[in-house]
Amino acid sequence: MDQLKTGDVAPAFELQDQHGNTVRLADFRGRKVFIYFFPKAKTSG
Repeated sequence: MDQLKTGDVAPAFELQDQHGNTVRLADFRGRKVFIYFFPKAKTSG
């Protein structure tokens, strides 16, 4: 996958939350969403 740049539309994705429930980006359509990406574990950054 290509790297996202500022202003790019986020690709559709789904993941499990801390309770094991599936959360989809599409569930938030029409709402503002803040998505935080962080570096790989145990790396500087």
